[in-house]
This record gives sequence, structure tokens and C-alpha cells, in this order.
Amino acid sequence: MTAAGGAALDAFLGLVADKGFAAVALRDVAQAAGLGFADLYRLYPDKVALVAAFMARVDAEVLAGTPSQSDPEETARDRLFDTMMRRYDALRPHKAALRAIRRGARRDPMLALALAPALRRSMAAMLEAAGVPSDGLAGALRQSGLLALHYAVSRVFDQDETSDLSKTMAALDGRLKSAEKWSQLFDKYVKTPDPKRPPPGAESPVA
Repeated sequence: MTAAGGAALDAFLGLVADKGFAAVALRDVAQAAGLGFADLYRLYPDKVALVAAFMARVDAEVLAGTPSQSDPEETARDRLFDTMMRRYDALRPHKAALRAIRRGARRDPMLALALAPALRRSMAAMLEAAGVPSDGLAGALRQSGLLALHYAVSRVFDQDETSDLSKTMAALDGRLKSAEKWSQLFDKYVKTPDPKRPPPGAESPVA
């Protein structure tokens, strides 16, 4: 991210936190960042692009803290817990802006739809950082599950004023434990062969 892009993003987050998402125009961001409107437009053509850039900045901060080698003693749940807590630590200075963006998305379905791809990319990045595959149909389901979990934990995070985010940690741990149980049940179901059906390839003319 360029210096101008970083300044524009910082200005946007400050304005949104102060005025709310809908009340901030691109021209306001350009003025607050000390940029010409055309210069800002080349960087961020709309507010959705600014929110996406904010998410990408948070993703980069989280991924920078990912260990290069996984601890063989850690489970996928342990790694995902650590990854998501790094995310909440990164988001902590921007709580007011986050609340404003969420309120804006609740009031504007089109905004929520526009932000969905960036949110899913973020969740995919968190899964991959934790060593959990995010591709294919199974990966898409994991992304959706993590996104739902993130929404639930975010409600606790928004109100968590503890110095170590202990309330957020407890909420995240509980949600991940529940998700792990459902995942195990799902894996058991899809991996258990149906005795009424022949094994794959048994009826194939080229087997």
C-alpha cells in the first residue's frame, strides 16, 4: 500500500468512526487525507474499495504473525483460535469504525452484498493461516462457518473492554469447540461408506 493509500484509509476510518458510514463521502476522505479527489478516486473508486482495503490490511497484519512452522502438538482448532485472536487484536483499535460499517451494511443490503467477497477472502485467509484448506466445496462451507462464527464472536468483541480480551477469547473458544464437534460429525457422515452402494468405480465400464 502506498503512503497516499494508507493516509486515505486512515482518514476514512477516522471519519466513519466519527460520522457513520453513510454520512461520509469520498470527497470528505480526499480532503481529510490531503489528496485531490482524482488522486483518491484512482486509489479507491468507492467506499466499498476502502473497506476492502481495510480488511486486506488487517489480513496482512494477522498473516504476518503466522508461524512459519506448525507445532505438531497443536490441533486445527488451536491454530484457528490463535489466528482469530490475532485478528481481534488487529481490529481492536478500529472498533468504532467497525461498528459504523456494520450498521451501514445492516441498513443497506446492497452494501452488505458488495462487501461479501472481501469478507469471504478474509475468512479464507484465516483458514489457510491456520492450516485448514479453504478451497473447493468443503472450503466454501468452512468459510461460511467461520464467517458465522466471526459474526457471533464480534458481538462479544464489540463490548469487550478487558485488557486481554478475555471475554472475546472465551466466546471464540466456546464457538470453536461447538464447530469442531459439528465438523467431526460431518466428516464421519460423509466418510462412512453406504453399505447399500458398491464402492466407487465398481460399476464403471472403464474400471
